[in-house]
Amino acid sequence: MLVSPTVGAPGLLAKARGGIREDLDAAMRRDPAATSRLVVLFTSAGLHAIWLHRVAHALWGNRMLRPLARLIAYVSRSLTGVEIHPGATLGRRFFIDHGMGVVIGETAEVGEDCMLYHQVTLGGRSMERVKRHPTLGDRVTVGAGAKILGPVTVGDDAQIGANSVVVKDVPAGAIATGVPAVYRLPKAPDEEPYDALFRDPAIFI
Repeated sequence: MLVSPTVGAPGLLAKARGGIREDLDAAMRRDPAATSRLVVLFTSAGLHAIWLHRVAHALWGNRMLRPLARLIAYVSRSLTGVEIHPGATLGRRFFIDHGMGVVIGETAEVGEDCMLYHQVTLGGRSMERVKRHPTLGDRVTVGAGAKILGPVTVGDDAQIGANSVVVKDVPAGAIATGVPAVYRLPKAPDEEPYDALFRDPAIFI
């Protein structure tokens, strides 16, 4: 579909500005070190990687533009230390804290309001051209150094502990820790999974 220069372009710009505001708001909520939106705008490598990815992902839909998409991803990795394949699908209000060493594979899918810490890998275990990377539901948090490998599904509101290795599905609301990761559900119905996560000493190993 052609974009009208008088109607479509301003609409796309407004949508982009709205998305940036959403991402900045998400960063302010999730990062206690964030002092202002202006500081985050110019200094958050994780957000810069996400924004560059959104451009690359839009280009990835056109096979003729895929080399350009890969080039943008390469430049993004060089600037931010975050490697996101242009084919990966990222939801709204996604945030990568610190960012360095994060790798997100081609067929990975990340839901809305998710958060990854540094050195997280959403990787594959197959050499075939199939769905080979994880799918994360909404509001998932993945701790530093964790690896989620293969076409596994991590349900909504699940929490993955630091340095865990996830190779099997994790149900919604569960806390997964260890190598290989095992999961448990919060002990109390009203217990927040994120709070419960930090009561498990295994996440610090």
